[in-house]
Amino acid sequence: MQYYTRTDTNGIRGGGFLHIIHVNLAKGFRGGERQTALLIQALAGHVTSQTLVCRRDSPLHDELKGVDALIWVDANHQLAGHTQAGQASVVHAHEAKAVHWAWLHKRLYRTPYVVTRRVDTLIKRKWTNRQFYADADCCVAISSIIQKQLACWSRHDIPIIPSASSNFTANSQVSLQFRARYPGRFIVGHIGALVDRHKGQRVILEAASQLQHRYPEVLFVFFGQGEDEHALRQESQHLANVEWAGFKPNIGDFIPALDLFVFPSRNEGLGSVLLDVMQAKVPIIASRVGGIPDLIKHNDTGMLIEANDANALSEAIEGMVERDDHRTTLAENAYQRLAAFSPQTMAQRYHEVYQSLAQ
Repeated sequence: MQYYTRTDTNGIRGGGFLHIIHVNLAKGFRGGERQTALLIQALAGHVTSQTLVCRRDSPLHDELKGVDALIWVDANHQLAGHTQAGQASVVHAHEAKAVHWAWLHKRLYRTPYVVTRRVDTLIKRKWTNRQFYADADCCVAISSIIQKQLACWSRHDIPIIPSASSNFTANSQVSLQFRARYPGRFIVGHIGALVDRHKGQRVILEAASQLQHRYPEVLFVFFGQGEDEHALRQESQHLANVEWAGFKPNIGDFIPALDLFVFPSRNEGLGSVLLDVMQAKVPIIASRVGGIPDLIKHNDTGMLIEANDANALSEAIEGMVERDDHRTTLAENAYQRLAAFSPQTMAQRYHEVYQSLAQ
């Protein structure tokens, strides 16, 4: 296969004649699916062609409907779609089930495959996992902790390619209308799947309980949905300083309305929503777990607290409420780091990986 080198208008350098099959078999649309969409959009026009293998009902269909020349293959499970997808330069597996699909496709077509690992939970030590990860031609980690976890599963070097910010343009009217609903309030926001064992919403509720009388102007607003939603709403009924805003597909329009963002996850591969909060220049308090310290530097680009510590969260919130200048400094510092987390930077890094495997 012949290659040439070029520099495109968005800064992506690399060779042509690449056909990439992206695989994401997730049912919903969360951080991993957003990152899949951002990568495909950033690569559009800079590889010969791209195919996306996903579920027939995947929200990725709507998210990527404007991408020119994207080839679609429906697959509701790991055994489907292989004949339709056919041969390619590289297969890129974006989530766990996609890894199984990529492994099987390599058996059928000898196509090298890339795995992106986005979660910091340990990979189960099963024979099948050993096969799927060991046979991958490249395993990519989105953070340093995931890189360490992958080290015993792959015989190849493991690059770190972090997630990208969404580069959204917020609708200022939505933000202004949202703030107008809560005049005089200091809005502390949280965005994430309502799954407490992962995102730690009960830590926020405990902090809200501690602060509701000392700081009655502070309002905690939760965006999202998930398996714990009913239980969390029930547990917060006595808290006058908590609002449940539900899932917002246009969440980027709401982030600028926040005075502070809290993210006390119990485990986190990276926390890509933090990049969107950084872009909106909203200060952040997050837990010191997983890949979060790769994004947030304590007392520089945000505040870090220990996981599962509601007292530490409430104290950090108090400090933020009292110090306007500190909030502004943290938010500005975080915004300045975003260039390293652009979709174009992510696409360039993956393009280099694809080329190294396709040659």
